[in-house]
Amino acid sequence: MLRKRHTAEDEPFFTIRTMRSVLANGHAIEPHEHDWHQLIYASAGVMTVRADKGLWVVPPTRAIWAPACVRHAIAFSGASSFATLYLRPSDWQDVPRESVVVAVSPLLRELILRACEVGMLDGRNPVEHALALLIVDAFRTRSVPALGLAMPTSARLRSVAEACANATQAPSTSAIARRFGLSVRTLERRFAAETGMTFGQWRRHGRFLRALRLLAEGRAVKAVARDAGYRSASAFVSAFSDTFGTTPGRYFGDTPAAAV
Repeated sequence: MLRKRHTAEDEPFFTIRTMRSVLANGHAIEPHEHDWHQLIYASAGVMTVRADKGLWVVPPTRAIWAPACVRHAIAFSGASSFATLYLRPSDWQDVPRESVVVAVSPLLRELILRACEVGMLDGRNPVEHALALLIVDAFRTRSVPALGLAMPTSARLRSVAEACANATQAPSTSAIARRFGLSVRTLERRFAAETGMTFGQWRRHGRFLRALRLLAEGRAVKAVARDAGYRSASAFVSAFSDTFGTTPGRYFGDTPAAAV
């Protein structure tokens, strides 16, 4: 379907704008923000989204809602089909005020893809206005728990978090504390205060989220298990399930229970 041609005079009437693209494994969108609300979705591939105080690994059964002016960054694992909807804030006020993970039902998936086919949803057009209403109604009450990681808020602990994320090996807690001029006790206390987790719990969650990204890139489970510090795939899957209440395979493959 060809998108409609629009002029500058049409822009004030767009209630939702869309963008769709195919992105290669490893593609990254640097931290940025928009004046419009954003629904971020990949119908293929897995996204790692940083926004507000959190980081989420997002499979095709989930999307991320990012309100206007919320800074966020996105990295893609596996070949990804990326779709994003921008919602004019003045038109949509009964929507979440902070970033949340949204369950993508089969209905919502098709609505998102249809909107991308149309391109710009014009509020003057009854059919396009109805499509916009259906999209918003389909996602605004569907926030769900997701596999994410609370990020520290202070500059020093964010530096610690970045160092842990980029480390090729897993240095000890005492080594990390020394590197950043902290005692182990202070590091543990401040991490717990800012993330709600002990430093050890936070690092474990981070390793599992890295493992999800590697699996999405097509790595073998055994290799990913070793990377995460486990001797066998079964031990890795068991520990993952104990932590998150689901297995990696189910997280990637399950359709949300509330799907329409």
